[in-house]
Amino acid sequence: MIKIIAVTMGDPAGIGPEIIIKSLIDGPLSGAPAVVVGCAGTLRRVLSLNITPAAELRIIKNVADAHFAPGILNVIDEPLADPLALQPGKVQSAAGDLAYRCVKRATELAMAGEVHAIATAPLNKEALHSAGHIYPGHTELLATLTHSRDYAMVLYTEKLKVIHVSTHIALRKFLDTLSRARVETVIAMADTFLKRVGFDAPRIAVAGVNPHAGEHGLFGDEEITIVGPAIAAMTAKGINVYGPCPPDTVFLQAYEGQYDMVVAMYHDQGHIPLKLLGFYDGVNITAGLPFIRTSADHGTAFDIAWRGQAKAKSMAVAIALAMQLA
Repeated sequence: MIKIIAVTMGDPAGIGPEIIIKSLIDGPLSGAPAVVVGCAGTLRRVLSLNITPAAELRIIKNVADAHFAPGILNVIDEPLADPLALQPGKVQSAAGDLAYRCVKRATELAMAGEVHAIATAPLNKEALHSAGHIYPGHTELLATLTHSRDYAMVLYTEKLKVIHVSTHIALRKFLDTLSRARVETVIAMADTFLKRVGFDAPRIAVAGVNPHAGEHGLFGDEEITIVGPAIAAMTAKGINVYGPCPPDTVFLQAYEGQYDMVVAMYHDQGHIPLKLLGFYDGVNITAGLPFIRTSADHGTAFDIAWRGQAKAKSMAVAIALAMQLA
């Protein structure tokens, strides 16, 4: 049975349409079993820029109508009211609404079993919010659409994998809401995720909250009162988990092979090392959903949108990984 992937356009005014076309037309994924959920009119505009070899755009109503062959782009059309009015590189509410509709449509297809995973191109949060869809990002939007309670963001490269306790919240709010239960949940999701992708006995490191993991309470007590007890509880359940580890060294240790994944406490703690070491091939995965979701690990890059300059490697890796995990 062919495992079909839905690829959402993201914000059409960003680099999403370009990197999707480059990924599915110009490279080893050409002809892969992927359907694009997005605005066909926008894709035609980007194709007319001749940034890739010639391609045939096929609009399909149902996933079953797709024909997978090199040079063919199968598209489930979620149209803009006026595709020609879209301005590349600009925040527009119509673009934010389209990004939302594409994710919603792809989620419906996945929940119905018509596609087996979703790979998402980047959306713009300001445009999303201006359209009335008040979500911090893809992760929270997908969790809402699937009614998922326990979920977490995973950043994935071959040599470094990071899962987050919190993501798109202020640091002050993170410190106020950090709990032992959440840390335990994320450790369990890390173990489940790693086993799903082929690690028989995952080794999970948990980063501390404070400098030097608190230095035995000198620089904060979250490691003593929250993180340490969570690690002890999950160790008792048979998970290979270590820490709390000093955040300034644990990511390098994982990169060099000592651990298979790091539990990061907050957004930038995990994102900075991952993007430094794997910006172009990093993939964003949402753990805890009822289906696999991967994403290019970068933003909409409005400054280079529709200029043929965008690198498609992260998007291509996201699509390939979605196929592999599905």
